[in-house]
Amino acid sequence: MVSQWVIDELETVDLGDKRRNERLAEVLSAMAGLPSKSIPAAVGAGHNETTAAYRLFDNDAICFEDILAPHIDACYKRLAEQEVVILAHDTTELDLTKPNTQVEGAGPLDGSSRYGELLHPLMAFTPTGTPLGTVAAELWTREEGPSKADDRKKVPIEEKESLRWLENHREAQLIASEHPETQVVCVADSEADIFEVIECNSDSPKNFWWIIRSCYDRSIVDQHGRPSGNLHEKLAASKVRYTKAITIRSHQPKLACDKRARNQPREARQCELEVRATTLTLKNPYRPDRHLRPTKVNAIWAHEIDPPEGDTPISWLLLTNMPISNKEEIELVLSYYCIRWLIEVFFRTLKSGTRIEAKRFEKIERFERCLAVSMILAWRTFYSVRIGRECPDVSCEAVFVADEWQPVYKIVTGEDPPKKPPTLKEIVRMIARLGGYIDRPRHDEPGTDTVMRGMERLYDISSCWRSFGPNATRSGE
Repeated sequence: MVSQWVIDELETVDLGDKRRNERLAEVLSAMAGLPSKSIPAAVGAGHNETTAAYRLFDNDAICFEDILAPHIDACYKRLAEQEVVILAHDTTELDLTKPNTQVEGAGPLDGSSRYGELLHPLMAFTPTGTPLGTVAAELWTREEGPSKADDRKKVPIEEKESLRWLENHREAQLIASEHPETQVVCVADSEADIFEVIECNSDSPKNFWWIIRSCYDRSIVDQHGRPSGNLHEKLAASKVRYTKAITIRSHQPKLACDKRARNQPREARQCELEVRATTLTLKNPYRPDRHLRPTKVNAIWAHEIDPPEGDTPISWLLLTNMPISNKEEIELVLSYYCIRWLIEVFFRTLKSGTRIEAKRFEKIERFERCLAVSMILAWRTFYSVRIGRECPDVSCEAVFVADEWQPVYKIVTGEDPPKKPPTLKEIVRMIARLGGYIDRPRHDEPGTDTVMRGMERLYDISSCWRSFGPNATRSGE
């Protein structure tokens, strides 16, 4: 039985054949019940079901983009209903390394010790962090061979991996122009601190804002184009707008070889930040193949006062076109930028929740088709968690049908389901309890990992409920 949310999400699916469309819906619905399991375990032990799933992933007539397209369409519909949408993008590695024979078509991730593919999605979020879905995604593999790092300044951006940042910013601008009633805010981490990306925002639609974390101490020019110092110097000389006390989490670098100051290990602590903001013009760097223009930006620098000895101070330097005339406007920029880290939660859900890297395929094209399905599944879990926080008091039937929430209620509480559906927050917490979440006062809200484990159990429970529950159709009736 295909879940109703799958039917809704695949409303515009077109894989060139009705049977393929139906097969995708069946596979997506089945894998939603057991996303972390192997494909045979997820779709059913039967030979026919397993064969049908593998035929879908082995079909050269469809590709990653075809499978993800209806989800993107559905995301556009959700996006159009919002007053403000945050578009965050980032890159993650998909490690497909095998002990012996590597996946055909996979490329090196770090020299020649690991092989896989890179994924760079552009994801839409509400200002409170509810994921609306993926609106664009790029996949690529690196080629074998020595790095061309020495010649990078001479290579046009169109021939670099960093082109993905420029393409996604242009995609975000296009989305803004197609949705004039929605304020679109594109946010990116320091890898997007590329002058071509900053300059391309100069001709943006009025409803398009952007925020990029600065990585370089760029040169500044005055209104006449004359050199006027550098970015850090200008911000340090500007007045402190206000101070802000925050709690920072502990952090361990992902790679031991990462020596960047912002990625050094730290303990959780309370800290106080000075917040400065000013408007300035970035000097255009030289490019042998094009002429770039000096670009006016607003800059915000939140810097820690008196960090503990031996600790790297907290320092955020953001470039943006959002207004910064008062504290409220500056706080809005900082709050919108903080939504960016939620794409990391999506990556974690994709990898640990669906275990996409553990799926075994001989060819990269088969893996990519399965990846598209897994991205939809990861979004669905993430969405269920966050919508339960953003709209805790709405009916749970906004997300879950009766055959899903009623058996969960019965199992968790031991009582018959009420006639009036519980709130979404209540049911999400009950599902999380099935996945090991301890529901007690003042406990943190459940995360995506426990909810995804709970949803795996929900699949089996709801199947039994439909077959043997109070509303099941008995044979002979």
